[in-house]
Amino acid sequence: MGNDKTNMFVAIGLSLLVLLGWQYFVAGPRLEQQRQIEAQNKAAQAQTQPPGVTPDGVPSPSPKEGGPAAPAPGTAPTPPGGPVSREAALARAPRVKIETPAISGSINLKGARIDDVALKNYHETIDPKSPEIVLFSPAGTETPYYAEFGWVGANAKLPNSETVWTSDGKTLSPGMPVTLTWDNGEGLTFKRIVAVDDKYMFTVRDSVENKGSGAVTLYPYSLVSRWGKPHTQGYYVLHEGMIGYLGDDGLQEITYDKLAKEGAYGGANTKGKAFSNVTGGFLGITDKYWAAAVIPEQNAPYTGAFTDRTDGATNVYQASARGDAVNLAAGASATTTQRLFAGAKEVNVINGYQKEFGLRHFDLMIDWGWFWFITQPMFRALDFIYRLFGNFGVSILIVTLGLKLLFLPIANRSYVSMAKMKAVQPEMTSIRERYKDDKVKQQQAMMELYKKEKINPVAGCWPVLIQIPVFFALYKVLFITIEMRHAPFFGWIHDLAAPDPTSIVNLFGLLPFTPPEYIPIHLGVWPIIMGITMFVQMKMNPAPPDPVQAQIFTFMPIIFTFMLGSFPAGLVIYWAWNNSLSVLQQYVIMRRNGVKVELWDNLRGTFKRGSKTPAKTAPTKG
Repeated sequence: MGNDKTNMFVAIGLSLLVLLGWQYFVAGPRLEQQRQIEAQNKAAQAQTQPPGVTPDGVPSPSPKEGGPAAPAPGTAPTPPGGPVSREAALARAPRVKIETPAISGSINLKGARIDDVALKNYHETIDPKSPEIVLFSPAGTETPYYAEFGWVGANAKLPNSETVWTSDGKTLSPGMPVTLTWDNGEGLTFKRIVAVDDKYMFTVRDSVENKGSGAVTLYPYSLVSRWGKPHTQGYYVLHEGMIGYLGDDGLQEITYDKLAKEGAYGGANTKGKAFSNVTGGFLGITDKYWAAAVIPEQNAPYTGAFTDRTDGATNVYQASARGDAVNLAAGASATTTQRLFAGAKEVNVINGYQKEFGLRHFDLMIDWGWFWFITQPMFRALDFIYRLFGNFGVSILIVTLGLKLLFLPIANRSYVSMAKMKAVQPEMTSIRERYKDDKVKQQQAMMELYKKEKINPVAGCWPVLIQIPVFFALYKVLFITIEMRHAPFFGWIHDLAAPDPTSIVNLFGLLPFTPPEYIPIHLGVWPIIMGITMFVQMKMNPAPPDPVQAQIFTFMPIIFTFMLGSFPAGLVIYWAWNNSLSVLQQYVIMRRNGVKVELWDNLRGTFKRGSKTPAKTAPTKG
């Protein structure tokens, strides 16, 4: 035994000696050599990198106003007196007006930024006279938000946020592009042709001509910059923040908080993927219903990045793309075409852009979630029927009926099995009493009974299991798609994506006051209707023999009523309608199988004072 221990300790010592020797003589020198190579590469890269870009060539966060460096891409200097109103900021510089059927705004000729966009067809409330949704705001306001295009390079005077461009037109509209020009006075002439369609897509064609005597190297870039974290919904089922589909790196969804914590995604300094040599896709910033994204040339490689910095107490979030180097010899010229999406995330518009411009997975701008294979067909069905009837609420009712018919065979088998279970209730009660002291024999006898009567004891779960993914898919569609925003139903439901506006606190509007928001009870008419239908559906079946389970089933409709009180009205209407159809379906199947419908007996037993046990009924035939 002692020799075994000695041999073990010797083996451990030799193993440690081998590991230490390998680390000191082999692995250590290799690691140091690798570090030296990386340091040399970074030093060489930094020497050739143009100002205003990070070591990987992505447009960098800008220096503060008044710094020694010229304004770099993304600069939005805060005025000395602090932020000003949007109107005052718009009046500071000459502008080109933007006017289309979907958006209004302007291009700032100082910096050539697209920094003023409002959405004509969308308002802050259901009142059509309420203010339009403002997407972009210029530098100097409380929350600047804008898109920028241009060139970066080391050996040339380039346009920046202080450059004043010249325009050949006063208004940008569909079919009427504008051309912006600027001459750096040193041989380079920059020209930018900006076009816009009748929806939300800008096409930016940048060209530069080298009339000087020397060669220059330039890098095209595009970015979306947002100052300050906006108000977010904060729901797990919805992504808000940085978004992009970057070639083979796929979909990237980064929240504001995550980006602020990490500082950067993409490039040499990031902890995550490099996003270098990317081909195809887009990157930008998304809200629940709106988004802004730059779209590089789909067949040209680029480097993408999501960055965050602070300017005082303000976080600056930026999504940027930088193309490969363009070498301009004397007398040469170069052109690059990029796009900007700035608008509402309308499903058909997004899908149309993906097809028209060959954009890789631009449809993922809308957060369809993990169950996209259910949510996308669900939306298409709702949208198709909506176009026939003109009411999304009616569309929800018809789609629910269609789903009931689609799953009718499965549901029928489940309800038939449940009806058979009800028919053998007396025998099941007899078995429980006969083997009440022997649970094993009781279970065996039950299984023999199920086999004899061809009953599947878990078949009743199928209707619920089928309903759950459909419920979540509809919830997702109602929650994320802008088509459901401010979509009315009938009566008091003016927005299917918002909770039922009525409240039990003021007796559903009979009392002349509006319940304060801090009251936690949000219970409207439709949630109560849903609770009643769920209560009736449960009373179609006999109460469980276990008193605890019986109490749980009794209170479940009440719990769900309060829980769904703050859910979108469209979802509550769906649930109530689905429950009603289930009650009707179960009633017909039970009657066809000769099983007495115990609904009325159970209701009388529930409301009868002093009743403690469910009514016992015998099966009837015919």
